[in-house]
Amino acid sequence: MNKNRDNQYLKARLDSVTGTYFPELGRVSCLISFGRKAKTRLGSIKKTLTGSKITINGLFKDQVIPEKIIDLTIAHELCHYLHGFTGEREKLFRYPHQGGIVDSELKERGLTTDLKFQKKWLKEEWPRIVRENFPASNRRGRIHRRQTSSIFDILFMR
Repeated sequence: MNKNRDNQYLKARLDSVTGTYFPELGRVSCLISFGRKAKTRLGSIKKTLTGSKITINGLFKDQVIPEKIIDLTIAHELCHYLHGFTGEREKLFRYPHQGGIVDSELKERGLTTDLKFQKKWLKEEWPRIVRENFPASNRRGRIHRRQTSSIFDILFMR
């Protein structure tokens, strides 16, 4: 197996996750690739002209990211695919995370232990990885602006 974390590696992981946890999907007509590095988004799936495309956080190229995290991110995106949020299948729910449907689906497919590992790992390890990859000068906190009152507010809304 390719030890370099490139798009071929991701394709192999997609095939493995699909075969193990989503056998009813067969070979998914889905592209998969690394995207840009991101602080909060682990992965995404969207409809393309030729099918669907899964994009995985560019930080996941680093070997410090456990393969379980990559596999669970792929499984998470496959749940969205299965639930019809890429336009190729009938949409089963109104919202992609409605009522914890993704976590429920992952648990039903035997990924409870991996899900617990991911939640713990994200809480304990992810903040350090983000700090190391995004220098403090690039991290912006929320900007709180004082609300200014308009003349209308002053005259009529007191």
